[in-house]
Amino acid sequence: MSEGTRHRLKNTVNWKLMFIDGLFYLFTCAVLLILYPYTIDRLQFSDSLLNALAGFVCVFGVRFGLRVYRQIWRYASTKEYLLLVVADSIACGFFIVAIRLLPKHMQAMRAIALIMANLLGAINMRFIYQFIYQHRNSRSRAARFCLVLLKYLTGTDFKPAAVEHDDHRIRVAIIGAGSVGAMLAQELISNPAATYVPVCFVDTSEQKIGRDVHGIEVLGANANLRQRRVQEVIFALPDVSLERKKELYNIYKGLGYKVKIYDYPTMRNEESGQRELRDFSIEDLLYRKTVSMISEETAEWYRGKSVLITGGGGSIGSELARQIAKLEPSRLVILDIYENGAYEIQQELLYKYGAKLNLRVEIANVCDRGEMERIFQRHTPDIVLHAAAHKHVPLMERNCCEAVRNNVFGTLTTVEVCEKYNVKRFIMVSTDKAVNPTNVMGATKRMCEMIVQSRTGRTTSFSATRFGNVLGSNGSVIPLFKKQIANGGPVTLTDKRIIRYFMTIPEASQLVMTSGAMAKNGELYVLDMGKPVKILDLAENMIRLSGKEPYVDIDIIETGLRPGEKLYEELLIKNENVRKTTNDLIFVEKDRPLSMEEIGKKLDVLREALKTESNTKVREALKQVVPTYHAPEEVNAEAEEAEEMKKVMKPQLSS
Repeated sequence: MSEGTRHRLKNTVNWKLMFIDGLFYLFTCAVLLILYPYTIDRLQFSDSLLNALAGFVCVFGVRFGLRVYRQIWRYASTKEYLLLVVADSIACGFFIVAIRLLPKHMQAMRAIALIMANLLGAINMRFIYQFIYQHRNSRSRAARFCLVLLKYLTGTDFKPAAVEHDDHRIRVAIIGAGSVGAMLAQELISNPAATYVPVCFVDTSEQKIGRDVHGIEVLGANANLRQRRVQEVIFALPDVSLERKKELYNIYKGLGYKVKIYDYPTMRNEESGQRELRDFSIEDLLYRKTVSMISEETAEWYRGKSVLITGGGGSIGSELARQIAKLEPSRLVILDIYENGAYEIQQELLYKYGAKLNLRVEIANVCDRGEMERIFQRHTPDIVLHAAAHKHVPLMERNCCEAVRNNVFGTLTTVEVCEKYNVKRFIMVSTDKAVNPTNVMGATKRMCEMIVQSRTGRTTSFSATRFGNVLGSNGSVIPLFKKQIANGGPVTLTDKRIIRYFMTIPEASQLVMTSGAMAKNGELYVLDMGKPVKILDLAENMIRLSGKEPYVDIDIIETGLRPGEKLYEELLIKNENVRKTTNDLIFVEKDRPLSMEEIGKKLDVLREALKTESNTKVREALKQVVPTYHAPEEVNAEAEEAEEMKKVMKPQLSS
């Protein structure tokens, strides 16, 4: 045997445990084959040894073959114990066959009893081993004796983990005594260095109340947690409705408890993460539940295709790149004019996937027709996800010419290049601000939607996808509020009546991908985003989550509506034109598309206005070509009558 082989066997096989199991097997054989009185199949001592040897070869041969002794038993779960049971069951079958070949053999039932008794002992030894390890910090004499005995038997010195007395740990109540709550409790109990110690569960199930989970009592919803000296509560409620979660949050926050949650991180795709104990965040209290929409059918549609993402370094574009990269495209091209964002997502994907992902990055302006054609010739994309756009409303109000050049004519250039190079699918990212727009940014995106809707019956299939504000994206309100709260306030909002729709970055990206996979031609997709959010409620609850009180510790002040800003956003233009898709959360608005000639005339109007380099003339031209473009003052004056505003007349979260 080579030196390398000996080293691998030494590190991968637990020889000490195998030796102890062997000793217990010999003890079991002595009891059942020699000491136990029997007359039917009594064997001579030599025959008993031969039968025992056959059993030893079968049991330890199968265990070794199934790698039972490669497990780290102090961390064993159901899987490891099931493997041991399966191994010994197989060994039992081999043993019954093997003893038939011996001159004198025991009966089959005695053979089965021998194997099962040995298995029971092996399982009990492992359970005891785990129990002693998990309670190695106990100060009782019995625990210390067990540690000494275990050290003598295994040669392992189980030193107590560095941990403070329980009096210094934070006493928590776990809300939810289901599988997730039990998993959290076990994790905290088995980690002596944990900051938290669970003292009780709280649940509404009559079958659970009064019983124990991991030795911790389950209390009813009306239990007095002060008697248990509870300091914080942890939500372990993965399937609870959003309304119930908000209700429970208000109850425990109102009682003065700090609230934490054991769940997936809010800004990451649930399917790719692990549950973690974290602070309750404002994303957990938004008025819609985050949804995951990438089905296997959608994933298959992107798999093996060449995908190009314009604006691939931005908030939405970079998340699209992450989602696409997981689906094994033949090539992923990130195109952006902003090199820092493109570089960051490039490095992230290279670190995660390495050579497995055929990744390319192009720094270019979507308005540059020549460069766009060279990029399309080089990469021959099958799918183009168009996320490149100027999106900041106040900035575009002061830079109308640039907004039209980049958003409208950048989209037009990309659309025409897609047609020229026979791209199969073009999917544009749009916004709820395109619905009855009151600002230049929204009007340019509505013009882009009209361009996309007019391209029907051609080689390339075109569609646009519209959604609301995206949590955590560049320039969104939540990072601004967090920064203001961290600085001690005040928190500023333009108007206390203002409302918006919200969704997470992964959710928005998945919507774009799913709708793109189901698109036919010229369709405009929207998401059922639930109820809009009152920004004042958002600000107040973010302050409370930081441990402060609104208007007492941190003030909230109005700064006045910004140019082009309206009090509410809409997702649909005409509700009667909306129809469902195969996905219950995605709808398609089939507005009457304009002809290519009509779109051409509108584009000519914008081109002529751009020649003047006058923001005023360009704004007037936008009002001419986008009939639904109105002055914000005109829309805001009648905002109280809008359906969206009526939905949030009462605050969604009470204090």
